[in-house]
Amino acid sequence: MQMNNQWAVVTGASSGIGAEFARQLSEKGYSVFLVGRREERLVQVQKALKNSSEILVCDLAEKTDLDMLKKRLQSLRPGIVINNAGFGVCGPFTDYAEEAEGMIRVNIEALHALTMEALCIMEKQGHGSILNVGSAAGLLPCGPYMTDYYATKAYVVSMTSGLGEELRRKGSPVRIFCLCPGPVNTEFNQVAHVHFSLPGITAQRCVREALQGMARGRMLIVPGRVVRTGLFLQRFVPRRLVIHLIAGSQKRKME
Repeated sequence: MQMNNQWAVVTGASSGIGAEFARQLSEKGYSVFLVGRREERLVQVQKALKNSSEILVCDLAEKTDLDMLKKRLQSLRPGIVINNAGFGVCGPFTDYAEEAEGMIRVNIEALHALTMEALCIMEKQGHGSILNVGSAAGLLPCGPYMTDYYATKAYVVSMTSGLGEELRRKGSPVRIFCLCPGPVNTEFNQVAHVHFSLPGITAQRCVREALQGMARGRMLIVPGRVVRTGLFLQRFVPRRLVIHLIAGSQKRKME
């Protein structure tokens, strides 16, 4: 990951992990292009940045907005793209059909389209890094009561891992990474209407470990020792029992 004065694009930059990526990348010398739905929040984040920046207000669930951002990428020719935009919903599968459709458009379709666009641009310019924000949920078998969310994050992990190997084999100048955090103290809880059973790490720590992992060339980045240990140990537990435990944990979150 080249640390110089070029553009870094961050989606979902109005709060939480996205806002923190914007701050830390700005401190490293990047000009930051902030993307999000809430203009007032984007402006607040922008005011705190040390380097030059621009904002784009758009909803990545809308195709016209997604196409607008893709065109903007072509003119910016970014050195780094952080695909952070995403959200989750919690509850029985049939209770959140409309919300789930929007979540799939943002968590999967928009992320796929932006990864494709960024990759084509970066291969032409001869350098670049893409970081797709997944979740520790994407490394687990499934997530009853957050079924669609876990499935979308499993897609992010699988797609990014497969593409990473393709790029490595052909000697591409572009590197791709997947960030899989566990609980992080952001607005995610309120949006998804859940309460984490484990203590969360700060967004600052999450982003710091993500950037360190990228600098070291780690394709799959899991911040936080507790989460890394838990993910390792679950490999030795029968799959059915893991699913049962996740279902119980998710049910308690809703309560």
